[in-house]
Amino acid sequence: MRPDRQNAPEVAGTEQNETQSETQNAGESTNGQAGEGQEAPAEEEESAQATVYPLTVTDGTGTELTFEQAPEKIVTLAPSETEILYAIGAGDRVVGVDEFSNYPEEALDKPKIGDMTTNIEAVAALNPDLVVASSGMNGQAIEQLRKLDLKVYATDPKTYDEVIAKIEQIGEIVDAQEQAGEVAAHMREVKEQVAEAVKDAPRPKVYLEFSPGWSVGKGEFLDELLTIAGGVNVAGDQPGWFEITPESVVQQNPEIIIYPDLNVEPNPILEGIESRPGWDAIDAVKHDRLYEVPQDPLVRVGPRLADGLLELAKAIHPDLFS
Repeated sequence: MRPDRQNAPEVAGTEQNETQSETQNAGESTNGQAGEGQEAPAEEEESAQATVYPLTVTDGTGTELTFEQAPEKIVTLAPSETEILYAIGAGDRVVGVDEFSNYPEEALDKPKIGDMTTNIEAVAALNPDLVVASSGMNGQAIEQLRKLDLKVYATDPKTYDEVIAKIEQIGEIVDAQEQAGEVAAHMREVKEQVAEAVKDAPRPKVYLEFSPGWSVGKGEFLDELLTIAGGVNVAGDQPGWFEITPESVVQQNPEIIIYPDLNVEPNPILEGIESRPGWDAIDAVKHDRLYEVPQDPLVRVGPRLADGLLELAKAIHPDLFS
């Protein structure tokens, strides 16, 4: 089950999600010819922030894409990609988004191109010169759109740094390198601040349930976030996204339980935690260390992942974060 949808996680295994290196996930790029090198220093500085076209990049699926100019009509197939485009100042070029793209508010007014299933005809009708997608969640749509000769840039970042690298490369593709650099710098700063704050603190055992009955283990960004935030993921001995065995969580006896706000009352995750046989013996339950955190920043591999990291750190080490 994948969490990068608004209240609609997707079952893991529907697409093949292989852990890739940061370079492969974020992609590689090569520029066309550089400038003449005889411009004034101020012009050189400005030029350093501008993308030189033609630009060739390789996305997280190993697909090579060449752009002759900055894309002007962009469609996003996942909320995280929508958030990236807006964060780097390219929201005005987004002409279509998925149904779950609810941030920023301006994205709500964009034409919709499907939900968990992408409407291929709707995307094609918008005639985009760039489609930005999640290779882990939009695999079938990516294949179909590429058969229509549409440029699809797809990634599936597995770490916080791979998310940053993806943002930087999308900034390069759309000629928004300065804004993308600012977003990346902020995300790196948050990571450094959190890591520094928790480096000498005890590392409690943490259980994260991102969807009713589902947790996440090694090889995924949420497992890494828990580690950066100063906790030990009790589900970290298993790979990927998986449905839990309630008894195993009791045996692990986490000191802290974290779950996202699903924007429904009562929260079905909390209901499950409180009703499972034997869970009243878990330390986190006995000592009321159950923490609800905002959902979208935690599970979307975009700029607000920094906010998600901070929320985890506050839940795990409230004494270190005001």
